[in-house]
Amino acid sequence: MLWVAFWINQADRQLYNTLLGKIQASLNMSDAEAGLVGTMFCWVLAFCLLVAGYAADRFSKKWIIVASITLWSAATMISGAATSCLMFIIFRSIATGVGEGFFAPSNYATISDYHDNRTRATAMSIHTTSYYLGVILSGFVAGWIGDNWGWEHAFYIFGGVGIFWALVIVWRLKDKVEFKSKAELEEARKHKPSWLEAVKIFFTVPTAIVLTLSFVGLIFVVQGYLTWSTLYLQEKFNMSNTSAGFSAAFYMNMAAFFGILIAGYLSDKVAVKERKYRCIISSAGFILASPFIVMMGVSQELVLVFVGFAGFGFFRGFFDANIYSVLYDVIPAKYRGSATGIMQFVGFLLGAPAPWILGMLKPHLGLSLGLAMLSVVWIFFGILMLVDYKLFYAKDCARAQAIDAQS
Repeated sequence: MLWVAFWINQADRQLYNTLLGKIQASLNMSDAEAGLVGTMFCWVLAFCLLVAGYAADRFSKKWIIVASITLWSAATMISGAATSCLMFIIFRSIATGVGEGFFAPSNYATISDYHDNRTRATAMSIHTTSYYLGVILSGFVAGWIGDNWGWEHAFYIFGGVGIFWALVIVWRLKDKVEFKSKAELEEARKHKPSWLEAVKIFFTVPTAIVLTLSFVGLIFVVQGYLTWSTLYLQEKFNMSNTSAGFSAAFYMNMAAFFGILIAGYLSDKVAVKERKYRCIISSAGFILASPFIVMMGVSQELVLVFVGFAGFGFFRGFFDANIYSVLYDVIPAKYRGSATGIMQFVGFLLGAPAPWILGMLKPHLGLSLGLAMLSVVWIFFGILMLVDYKLFYAKDCARAQAIDAQS
């Protein structure tokens, strides 16, 4: 159920990026305004994630998930009726951002509740495949709907599917810990950690800080790519919205689908011997993906651009497979919801400007050079993850295990 929910989440999120060219033409939006919608969405998402992480540690994760899906799906449907950039900011950037912001911490914490260190990376990896398939679906289906029925109908249809699935989750999803009475629930809440306590724990763990900074790098590059890659193909290779939307989504995300499954399996295998090896896999993903980012930006042959998309996606999966496994290795169990929110808050807050920055640079440098320059970001954070592997990871794991043993 959560796999499908995350699939719908990412399909909805990709709608704007896939249909950006048609939306710009319809609403007379400038490149800077188009980028600002995506950037503001990420900023709203970031602030909501901070609150949502704390809520996930204290309240029913199931009902947070249901409310989140309902809100973002309704906002997506209303976005289809937008007639100005301001309406897109209100219903896409703000309303949809709030709905999606409360989803992630409860979603990942629920999965973590059902999996320990032996299967966590594999479970997270399988779950994250829905992200890639959601983006692929949105890239193709939304592009086709936009070409044949108009961009508005894509928002109506995808939003309606989300509301239907929220009803399914009401019926089927269960929190792992069930309480027999309100008194028992209130007693459990009294022993939940405070938000300030969770923040203090988080920022005294070096690996959590390094991982969060690396997550900023992930969001910066991925948001820049997702927002502008479809329009990049349309402008540089004169592709239709359907073909460009599908190609921008398919090659990167299908390669990432296989990359994350391979990396998740390897991560759980090596973690049995030494958990800190997860850091090497994450670092390798960033560093090995960087040449492919350059290739997709500067290549003049379409086939080489697609190879760049695929290589970028495949090695991106190596980092994706380990994000939450690394975080939950070094953060005690009772703080994991809050830790997820803090990491995603910082990641989206600082990574969000990428679409806006690329939009402002586009008239001066072009999208080709702008996309290629994103490689520098991942090289830097790949090296930073290696530093964490050498200096902090093992100590942080041991500390988290000690705290869990005392709880």
